[in-house]
Amino acid sequence: MPQEVREEVIVELMPARDTATMDAFSSKDMALRAQKKILSSMATKSSVQMFIDDTTSEILDELYRVSKEYSGNKSEAQKVIKDLIKIAVKIGLLFRNNRFSTAELGVATDFKKKLHQGAMTAISFYEVDFTFDQAVMEELLTSCRDLLLKLVNTHLTPKSHGRINHVFNHYSNPELLTKLYEPGGAFRPNLTKICKGLNKLVEDGTI
Repeated sequence: MPQEVREEVIVELMPARDTATMDAFSSKDMALRAQKKILSSMATKSSVQMFIDDTTSEILDELYRVSKEYSGNKSEAQKVIKDLIKIAVKIGLLFRNNRFSTAELGVATDFKKKLHQGAMTAISFYEVDFTFDQAVMEELLTSCRDLLLKLVNTHLTPKSHGRINHVFNHYSNPELLTKLYEPGGAFRPNLTKICKGLNKLVEDGTI
């Protein structure tokens, strides 16, 4: 496999479902299609593992619902989650194939620490009403974005870099974050499920 992981080799997700079936949107199904595409481009089945687990899929489903309801734009909500999944799969594949240098692995460690901090902060803001700090969440998301861009700088194409920016810019939107954390707000059930999933990932040591 070449040093640079190119878009067409790694993953092309299936076209968006039609309007009639869109309510059944599932990030798990999308991830499975991505895995199938990877499998078809690799020499052996043992080269492929599931990069997105059930808990992460459930979190992504809730993020999709939040994006769809907040923006009123189903297509944009789909695109954000597709971009997130594509990036996760590509980075998982880079790790799987030992493509990162020692220095880059140090960046990966810094990213995981920052992601862990972000998850713990998100959970804390959820558990204690009126403690949500927009600036803190924006800073954490921005730091995660910058570390991720640094990690994949020489491995993924500018198109993938754009996907990373798209995902993080979308979810660091101040208005979206404020609505998400509004006590008793419309997104409270979604936030509950998101934080439940994050807590499980933290306990499992995934993040």
